[in-house]
Amino acid sequence: MEETKSHDLPLIVQSDRTMLLDVHSPNANSCRDEIMAFSELVKAPEHIHTYAISAISLWNAKSAGLSTEEILVRLGHWSKFAVPQTVENYIQDVSSRFGKLILEPCLEEDYYRLRITDPFIAKAVQANQKVSKMLVSTLDDGSNSFRIHRYNRGDAKLALIKLGYPVDDRIPLVKSEHVAITMSCKLRDYQENAVRSLLGDLGPGTGYGTIVMPCGSGKTVVGMKIMEALQTRTLILCPNVVAVHQWINEIKSKTNLSDDMVGEYSGEKKEIRPITVCTYQVLTYRASKDGDFEHMKVIEAGNWGLVIYDEVHMLPAPVFKITAELQSVYRAGLTATLIREDGKEDDVFSLVGPKRFDIPWTDLSQKGWIASAYCVEVRVPLKEDLALPYAIANRREKYKLASTNDAKNSVVDSLLEKHKGESIIIIGQYLDQLKDLQKRLGFPMITGSTSNSKRDELYSRFKEGLDKVIIVSKVANFAIDLPDASVAIQISGTFGSRQEEAQRLGRILRPKRNPCFFYSLVSKYTVEEEFSANRQKFLVEQGYHYVVEEV
Repeated sequence: MEETKSHDLPLIVQSDRTMLLDVHSPNANSCRDEIMAFSELVKAPEHIHTYAISAISLWNAKSAGLSTEEILVRLGHWSKFAVPQTVENYIQDVSSRFGKLILEPCLEEDYYRLRITDPFIAKAVQANQKVSKMLVSTLDDGSNSFRIHRYNRGDAKLALIKLGYPVDDRIPLVKSEHVAITMSCKLRDYQENAVRSLLGDLGPGTGYGTIVMPCGSGKTVVGMKIMEALQTRTLILCPNVVAVHQWINEIKSKTNLSDDMVGEYSGEKKEIRPITVCTYQVLTYRASKDGDFEHMKVIEAGNWGLVIYDEVHMLPAPVFKITAELQSVYRAGLTATLIREDGKEDDVFSLVGPKRFDIPWTDLSQKGWIASAYCVEVRVPLKEDLALPYAIANRREKYKLASTNDAKNSVVDSLLEKHKGESIIIIGQYLDQLKDLQKRLGFPMITGSTSNSKRDELYSRFKEGLDKVIIVSKVANFAIDLPDASVAIQISGTFGSRQEEAQRLGRILRPKRNPCFFYSLVSKYTVEEEFSANRQKFLVEQGYHYVVEEV
């Protein structure tokens, strides 16, 4: 840790476990890089950014190897004032819980042993009605140990973390049927580190977790390296068919696997192969609201040794349920943003695994592994004829009126002229707005109703430079590889979604010689400004700075 003068200390730690970071301090970036390992960004206005320490952020830090002592040292080093004793006590208490509940093999084949090293926690667990139903019996060995049926492994872990007690799962994982996989490309150093962070020595407590890496930094390559290391039947779950096709193309081009070894399981095809790539949508399909999830059999009967969850932050609830039963296989969650606006990060932590690897986006940008980016918020006046409808509208209607403000059209035109000849993506939330834009400008457009074959065709034309501008709805938020895109113009978004903001910036971060530009058009003096500020939080935490321009 570098030497700092007392007047350059940028952090104030408050008794409610929030931390105020003075972004104008010369040491702000160094401080941010150290505290983000165990905290979360709450808000990021111009001068002071607010971070918060939570149970999940502390357990993620512990699972990544950061000790309680190191967390306290970092706080003490950067804080302008003494760290409140209540905060130190909270950190010591909550972080110490990681490792106090250990799930390990039992002599009885159908059961596991839950060993609790703290008698108080053991009593709290027994007193909880939901958890106690899963505790078959107490092992009479003088310790606070319980039997849990192997089918309850995932459900018990999920219930216990919601009680505030994370489980250190040390049950050896099963590789299943051997599949010979050899990669033909060399990994970058940070990609190798990500794989090692997840797999370790393949001993108990390793082989499951989440890897957080920026869009464009090679998460797919990391997934394939994990497949090569494990040499086992693999199921890869993706958010859409385009992503399925991208995974299949990457696997076929970068490994020794033949075409008949790699299958697609989607709405279009139903192939079960040693390596099967599947969409979340097909798994969660059912004919009626109360019907069965008929395609879940692809998970249940596949005898998989490894499951890769692409864009793991998007996991739908039914997949969480089946994942609870898949605790004996190796599991890798891949994402650029481990953020869920529904607050279910603890579900990911319990069932897929804790965050094993994370790297700041700007670190990779500085090394040239992803593009450097300029983020610009352009504030546009609300059209006069919208003033009265906006004033009397409810909050949701206000947001739509502000988002679809026609005054943004002239800004789009100016930006298209400014970046003429570059590869440009125009992204929006509202279909009527996008259709009007497409009708006026004539550029190709992709929405949810665009067939998968047509999407593939339009993405290919854009990649090949035949179309320099493409209009896309939120279907392009995730797992879409557009390597040459250098400008993104966001005309509207999904309220205050931080992960959507990060994913949209990620569409243009594939490595390239020149910097890229991310423009977000926001109606001035409206609720859209408020939601925009929330959307930017994650990117600010990664070190990006937004410049505000007014029209």
